[in-house]
Amino acid sequence: MKTTSIDKKHILSETRNNIAESSRKTIVKQLNTYLATLTDLYTQTKHAHWNVRGREFYQLHKLFDELAGLVEPHIDPLAERITALGGIAHGTVRMAAAGSPLEEFPTTEADDDLGYLWVLADRFGTAGNTLREGIDKTDEEGDMVSSDLLTGIVHDLDKGLYFLEAHAPRDDS
Repeated sequence: MKTTSIDKKHILSETRNNIAESSRKTIVKQLNTYLATLTDLYTQTKHAHWNVRGREFYQLHKLFDELAGLVEPHIDPLAERITALGGIAHGTVRMAAAGSPLEEFPTTEADDDLGYLWVLADRFGTAGNTLREGIDKTDEEGDMVSSDLLTGIVHDLDKGLYFLEAHAPRDDS
């Protein structure tokens, strides 16, 4: 199979997909960033699920597991979309850490249950906003399928953010 180099990390395979090669290169690079973001978000959410302690432990332990369950089903379809466009999905944990815009989960700031809640709210907000930008970008490149895929993912990320923000106490001061 003939390949085309995008850069050292991105290679395109030939495909009968009629999206222009230049657009596919751009889209594959974007989608790999989103794949890294989702993989990182999933592992950070599981980290919070495993380590949360405090008065709200049981509720947050369950909530964080449900939120991880919102993220995980989107990882495989996103990686498969990358490969359907002729790209290579960069899906290892190390690749995710290197390509994700999310900050590392702080182990000191999240000393209590509410700290975990706020850290995850920040991560879900960043992930949703990052992928939301891709909806229009992929559509502009002529890839409505990727745009639609991202729309579904953002729907679930926004839902997760809503659950986190609704659970957090309001600061009325």
